[in-house]
Amino acid sequence: MKKYLLATAALLFAATSASAADMAARPYTKAPAMAPAIIYNWTGFYIGGHVGGAFRGNSNNVLGGGDDGRFMGGGQIGWDTQFAPNWVFGLEANYSFIDTSSSFANRGLGSVTGRLGYTWGPSLLYVKGGYAWADSRFTNGFTGDGGRDGYTVGGGLEYLFSQNWSGKVEYQYYDFGTTSFVTPTFAIGGFRNDEHTIKAGLNYRFNLGNFGTGTF
Repeated sequence: MKKYLLATAALLFAATSASAADMAARPYTKAPAMAPAIIYNWTGFYIGGHVGGAFRGNSNNVLGGGDDGRFMGGGQIGWDTQFAPNWVFGLEANYSFIDTSSSFANRGLGSVTGRLGYTWGPSLLYVKGGYAWADSRFTNGFTGDGGRDGYTVGGGLEYLFSQNWSGKVEYQYYDFGTTSFVTPTFAIGGFRNDEHTIKAGLNYRFNLGNFGTGTF
């Protein structure tokens, strides 16, 4: 019996050793390389266009062309620099044509503004403010023919969705003070001239680095 058990154990050991020898060694695989982190760079010049709507500021503003909004469209050009490292400072000039049939409504709005924003990834949240000008070539006795100076403030959200393209949604408030209605015999003053605008824009950006190589 003892010899039988020893023989059986020897056979099992031999079979196990043969199976282990027949098994192929596990091939070595290199760990996948980690993709480089994308750095979104807002520094550079840009040019673009926008569309949106303009609305009068308050019920005392007879220059807004009525209670309904009016279509507006135009263009912008600007420059941004990124620093510290998630802050962006920039300068922008833009002009918007306003679609109106009124003879005493602003026909266009322009501005030159500075803007300051905070960026995370491809998103930029910003505020802006500066000089504003209105094309106020009024008829019907309103003063201010040729244009009025004022100020503008606003803010928006811009998104960098490819190497050279970004889109934005923006609000701006324009204030041009008050204006007067003048006739040959009397003048009435105190009419507000202010505008609220909401617009969506698209920018083409220069010098933003190389997409997919660690810099965006």
